[in-house]
Amino acid sequence: ILAQVLFWLRIKLTPSVYPFLLFSLSNMRTLCQEESIKVPKDVKITIKSKIVEVSGKHGSLKRDFKHLPIELYLADNGKKVCARMYFAKSKQLSMLRTVCSHISNLFDGVTKKYEYRMRLVYAHFPINATITNNGATCELRNFLGEKRVRVINMLPGVKVEKSAQTKDELVISGTDIDLTSRSAALIRQSCLVKNKDIRKFLDGVYVSSHGTIED
Repeated sequence: ILAQVLFWLRIKLTPSVYPFLLFSLSNMRTLCQEESIKVPKDVKITIKSKIVEVSGKHGSLKRDFKHLPIELYLADNGKKVCARMYFAKSKQLSMLRTVCSHISNLFDGVTKKYEYRMRLVYAHFPINATITNNGATCELRNFLGEKRVRVINMLPGVKVEKSAQTKDELVISGTDIDLTSRSAALIRQSCLVKNKDIRKFLDGVYVSSHGTIED
């Protein structure tokens, strides 16, 4: 097709034309692109002004997509969520799949919940973890023999508890994948080794596994 267009325009395919062709192809815009995702059973979803609200058996979640130049709407009598974009470049089209992934995470959160498991790793000084404030706060003591008590407050809607089966393991659970993963990151970053060789001093709290909680 490109050769036919060049022949019609009477343009010879010479090395001097290559930069122009590359520039033209890279700036091509897609007229309309659409991505969709199915709505699971027992899940209610409302979309208004690019604000998506999902509710299920574990609660409700809300996410705002007003900063994206897309069109969000429900199709098939509310059984499918569609994201559409007009006149977008190839790199801009990637946000369609990103939006669908975010909405899919909302579905998983309100139906299954998310769980992050973290292990207390130490070579000599045992790390003592205490759960307070009804699972909303975690206190870490004796990290590398330090006297300082590290207090980590969980983000809203996230709970932390000690594992009943495994020793020196923390379980962080919540419906929002962003808040749950960020709470695990706060625990991880609270006990970083300073002024020592981190290849030798491996003490800390590390994420061992994460995913959804299967019923």
